[in-house]
Amino acid sequence: MKSILVVLDGLNYQVGNDTMGYLQAQCAAGRGRLYQLECELPSLSRPLYECILTGITPVESGIVHNHVDRLSTQRSIFHYARDAGLTTAAAAYHWVSELYNRTPFDPPRDRHTSDESLAIQHGHFYYDDSYPDSHLFDDAESLRRRHDPDFLLIHPMNIDDAGHKFGLSTPQYRNKARIADGILSRYLGDWLDAGYQVIVTADHGMNDDRSHGGILPEERQVPLFVFGSAFSFKEAAPLQTELCGTVCQILNIAHDKPHCAALLA
Repeated sequence: MKSILVVLDGLNYQVGNDTMGYLQAQCAAGRGRLYQLECELPSLSRPLYECILTGITPVESGIVHNHVDRLSTQRSIFHYARDAGLTTAAAAYHWVSELYNRTPFDPPRDRHTSDESLAIQHGHFYYDDSYPDSHLFDDAESLRRRHDPDFLLIHPMNIDDAGHKFGLSTPQYRNKARIADGILSRYLGDWLDAGYQVIVTADHGMNDDRSHGGILPEERQVPLFVFGSAFSFKEAAPLQTELCGTVCQILNIAHDKPHCAALLA
C-alpha cells in the first residue's frame, strides 16, 4: 500500500481536536480515527522530524536542537522505501532535505529536487516559515500527480508560525489549524480513492509563551489522525517512535523499527 504522512508543524492536540471539523467528520463517519500522541523530548522541530521519520529519540539520534545542521546518521522511511524500489517524495521545510538529502541546504540546487539516487527522490522544499500552507499542499499534490510516490511527506509550517507569533490560546493560532483542515478537505478524499493510507499528525504542540521545547502537556500532546483500509480504528496507544515502523509496515517493506500493531488492521 502507498502512504501519505502529513506533519502539521506545531499543532497541539486539543486545538487539533477542537478545530479540525472535516477530519473529525471523516472519523465520525467511520473512515478514520483520532488518537492522542505524546511527542518525545525535547519538543522541538528538527529533533522530532528525525524521530517521526526514523523512530529514534532525539537523545539517541544526536539531533537534539534545531541547529544541528548535518545529515541524519539513521535509516529513515525514505531510505527503506527507496532501497525497496519504491518512489519517495516530500513537500516540506528545508530541514527535512538537510536531514536526508544534502546539507547545507542550497536553495537553487535543493529547493526543487528530482534525483532517483537521493533518499527523498522528488521534493519541493521551502525555507520561509510563512510560506503559505495552501501553496505547500499544492506542491505536494503536484508531486503526487507527477510522480505517483509510494511514500509522500507533507509538512506545512503556518500553524507553528502563528503559535510563535501569537501563542497557543489565540484565534490566530486556532484559525491556522482550521485553514489546514479546510485544505485537507480538498485533497483527502482523492488520496483515499487513489489507495493512499493517510496519517495526519504533528511534531510538537505549542504553549502560551509562544514557544515549545519543554515538558508541558500543551507542548507534548499532539493529534494522530489515521485514514484508510490499513488501519483498525481500534483502541491504541501509539508512540511517536513507532510512526516510522508503522508506515514501513503499511508500505510492506523490510525495516528494523518498532511499530504500533494495534493501529493496523
